[in-house]
Amino acid sequence: MNNFEIIDTTADIGIRAFGEDWSEVYTNAALGMLSLITDIDNIEERLTKEISISAPDREALLAEWLNELIYVFDAEMLLFSRFEIVKISKSQLKAHCFGEKADLSRHQIKRGIKSATYHKLKVEKLKDGSFTAEVILDI
Repeated sequence: MNNFEIIDTTADIGIRAFGEDWSEVYTNAALGMLSLITDIDNIEERLTKEISISAPDREALLAEWLNELIYVFDAEMLLFSRFEIVKISKSQLKAHCFGEKADLSRHQIKRGIKSATYHKLKVEKLKDGSFTAEVILDI
């Protein structure tokens, strides 16, 4: 099973993430989004940042999770290559994010991402027991 795939959309870009549970889907959505910003294989685990968010439902939680990662990149220039989600429910997520400060000599920035949108936002458990999420990113 692929962890994520990029979805072509008009003017924006989307991600479809897959996983065996909610934690894996949200982790793979984050990795998919970060792979659009830079090559995540070049990000070293030099620091850990804890992120805690809440939202009214799973869909909003996914958008808030990705938007928080965008904010951390924009405000602190932090890039992440690994996530440990230590708590996840329908409305809360707490994660340890591993990465480093962006170093433009090693991290080529492919594109800027403005936000994760609510347009066509979907998270669901599939009939086979696996999980998936789709999100459109405003670039």
